[in-house]
Amino acid sequence: MQTLPLTQPVEIFLLVLLLILGAPLIFARLKIPNIVGLILSGVIVGPFGFNLLDRDASFTIFGQVGILYLMFVAAIEIDMYHLKKNLRRGVIFGLITFLIPMTVGLFVTRYAFSSGWGTAVLISSMYASHTLISYPIISRFGLANNRGAVIAVCGTIVTVLLSLLALAEVVTVRQTGTFSLVKMLMMFLYMGVYATLVGYLFPKVTRWFFRKINDSVAQFIFILALVCLSSLCAKLMGLEAILGAFYAGLVLNRFIPNRSALMRNIEFVGNAIFIPYFLIGVGMLINVHVVFHGWGVPYVAGVMIATAIGTKWLSAFTAQRIFRLDENERVLMFGLSSGKAAATIAATMIGYEYGLLNEDQMNGAVIMILLCCVVASVVTERSAKRIRLQLTEEELQSDAAKSPGFARQIVAVANPLTSEGLMKLAVFMRNPRNREPITALYVRNNDDRRAVAMGQSAMNNAAKAALSMGIPVDEVERYDLNIVAGVTNTLREKKATDIIIGLHRKSTIIDSFYGFMTEGLIKATDRMIILTRCFIPVDTVRKLVVVVPHNAQYETGFHSWVARIGNLAMQLGCRVVFITYPETEAYLEAFITEEGLTFSRDYRHMESWDDFIILSSQAGEEDLLVVIGARKGSLSYSSDLEMMPGYLGKYFVRHNIVMIYPSQFGK
Repeated sequence: MQTLPLTQPVEIFLLVLLLILGAPLIFARLKIPNIVGLILSGVIVGPFGFNLLDRDASFTIFGQVGILYLMFVAAIEIDMYHLKKNLRRGVIFGLITFLIPMTVGLFVTRYAFSSGWGTAVLISSMYASHTLISYPIISRFGLANNRGAVIAVCGTIVTVLLSLLALAEVVTVRQTGTFSLVKMLMMFLYMGVYATLVGYLFPKVTRWFFRKINDSVAQFIFILALVCLSSLCAKLMGLEAILGAFYAGLVLNRFIPNRSALMRNIEFVGNAIFIPYFLIGVGMLINVHVVFHGWGVPYVAGVMIATAIGTKWLSAFTAQRIFRLDENERVLMFGLSSGKAAATIAATMIGYEYGLLNEDQMNGAVIMILLCCVVASVVTERSAKRIRLQLTEEELQSDAAKSPGFARQIVAVANPLTSEGLMKLAVFMRNPRNREPITALYVRNNDDRRAVAMGQSAMNNAAKAALSMGIPVDEVERYDLNIVAGVTNTLREKKATDIIIGLHRKSTIIDSFYGFMTEGLIKATDRMIILTRCFIPVDTVRKLVVVVPHNAQYETGFHSWVARIGNLAMQLGCRVVFITYPETEAYLEAFITEEGLTFSRDYRHMESWDDFIILSSQAGEEDLLVVIGARKGSLSYSSDLEMMPGYLGKYFVRHNIVMIYPSQFGK
């Protein structure tokens, strides 16, 4: 006979999977957000519901990993450009959303509960802290870089840190009877040491590992290990583990492009297992029966809920007025900052353990957590829908204008070792809204079995790379008189705008830098040609150094190649250094701003070829040197460009290079 709660591992895991699968479908019919549905399902099957599941070690482990995962994903989905742009606002909002709930909470708790100062500070820290419980909604609607979302995420770290410091001092006073300034100063010292070590070591180790190991599964395990290590180190230094997970995400952000296979793996595992486990585990803590055991718990819970939600709304309203945000951004900030889970649960358990909270206050806090999660999810989803609809209208207008960022790309491959890198570069250069398939092309002019096998393997590797990043692929194997004819004929048939091909490797002393095939291709077509040679994975590049010739702004394909560079920089999260003529800078900046390309950039001016020779030394072996070329007879062509291949072949043998020949004559 089956006993409850379930004890067999397979039975437990099966029921959890059914909850993860079924709860969102069932609650969606009731217009209840997925997150709330998972929490309520935890209430129903948990110890205080039908007792189908006990909150065993699996929920403790997966739940803890789930909240770490939630904070980590929030950090890696933020564009660092938007983070830096809104960092000051985020810090200010964090202070506001901490001080207002803390101040109001102190007086409300003292008056409503007749509590001592220690209990008042503890409960007020619960009002002040919040968890990004509704962040998966933001991620689902693609609003990670929305101004309100970025400010709220930045503010979360500030307010959680201050709330945990307040909690730590309350516990210290409870244990020792005195306030220790030295202990607090030591904690700040530990924070500085921790941030410095993680910020310095993690990027170096990650860059080394990614260059050695190209397997996305191994990279996922490595990243997850670093997140856990960062969280563990934070915990050992007296901080909260969620702060370590978020900081690890910020440090590793630029190594995980949004459209990479690694990012898809991270999102898949988190949304499928870890985060739902955490939400179900939160629901299992909630005992709804205590509401009906007298008026004590409903009164305490009502005061807590009103104070927590009211002060968070007031904080968002205050920030909106200070930053001059619109109403939807204010509501989004309120939704993200009103959810409570990790830090609040920790404060509740610690407070009850040390006798700072009585039983009614503990149960009231748990009910507050449930209601705040419901409010956060409902409010966030409604505001996210309104913002998404507004953005969709703008995107449709942009699409109708046929933005130059929308490319029809052909990736010509022949070598299995380089085809994946070519495809990744092509994907990173695309506009994120581009739905056009990429053509993986292999052209042959003989029936040599070895060459055919290598070409097909290269094409398959390229196609797998694109599909792993969610990009549709057309695989084309073509037999033609020669490689140039095969590529140009496919360009016409597919009406392609770009051709991405590997840069020729010199095989003899009399061989040219480009090779006869590439030189023939440049002469045979007026479409954009992108030649690349990368010795390191493109997603580990430190910065882009872009060399722009004189009068480049007058070329037909000017806007197109700038859009490609901008998309690449945003995906990689790296800085761009433009080496250009002074009069070209204004055109570059105007188009970048008009197109909404958000990346960090600097300009270095040159007046002659000698200036380029000096300035190009800024490109290191871990950077990507991008040279904008020009065909003979074009407006930006000059005798200096005749010297470029020889100069690159002599002084940049070990460097990562991309050569771009913009499209001509409107094609």
